[in-house]
Amino acid sequence: MKKILLMCAAVCAVFMMSSCKSKESAYKKAYEKAKAQQTEQTVTTTTPVQQVTTQTVTPVTTTPVNDYSNVSVRNETVAFVEGSPLKQYGVVVASVTIKSNGVALMQKLAGQGYNSCVVQAQVNGQTFYRVVACSFDTKPEAAQRRSQLEGQYPGAWLLYKK
Repeated sequence: MKKILLMCAAVCAVFMMSSCKSKESAYKKAYEKAKAQQTEQTVTTTTPVQQVTTQTVTPVTTTPVNDYSNVSVRNETVAFVEGSPLKQYGVVVASVTIKSNGVALMQKLAGQGYNSCVVQAQVNGQTFYRVVACSFDTKPEAAQRRSQLEGQYPGAWLLYKK
């Protein structure tokens, strides 16, 4: 009796497992439907050669937007450490805790033609050396240069000297 019950349970389990599979015909039907839609779209977008018309196409030119009012700026009280004089807005490319690392990066930037400097900032009781690649008197100039430097220095940000 137990063997019959066990056999019935096994047959039921096999039946349940096999009935949950997706049928190949369902996949084939969905594929054919998608293929038909793709063909329909292709047919509607293709035009015969006899109906070709000439048009004058005016190229679209984009002008850069010079609105930098939404660019975020960090206001910090900083002390000048080394390098070129810091103007009102600076483009910070690195913030390090070891002064010699900051000075080395500043010298590398100076070798690339930037008027770089290192400034010291106190944040929550910790000293940071900010490496400023270049500095400007106006925010738009600094924001524009920051966007140029972000490719080489991801995470570059603007510093406003208090």
